[in-house]
Amino acid sequence: MIMSSKEFEVNGTDYKVVLTDQVIGQVNNLKNLYNVAYEDSESFEDVSAEISSTINDIASNVEPTTEDSDLDGLIQEIIKAVDTKTAEIVKELEGKEKPRKKPKSKK
Repeated sequence: MIMSSKEFEVNGTDYKVVLTDQVIGQVNNLKNLYNVAYEDSESFEDVSAEISSTINDIASNVEPTTEDSDLDGLIQEIIKAVDTKTAEIVKELEGKEKPRKKPKSKK
């Protein structure tokens, strides 16, 4: 995959992150953890530490170091960027994989 760099402004601070396969994987993992916590509120305590750890992993790829007060907004921006990038890749792949219609064989 082609890595792309994204820049965001959160609370007046400019941040930059490179969307590597690792960052995309971490974001997808975070989204899955959010879904688990949302669907089963009793499991929230179990996954909250993992959510926090994943958020910190994602934030470690951001320059400059993320302020705690900016973390939530920054993670939301990164999730949006990954979703957009994933949609672009899917669209590109679908364009390449359009099957050609084969002529029907006569039996």
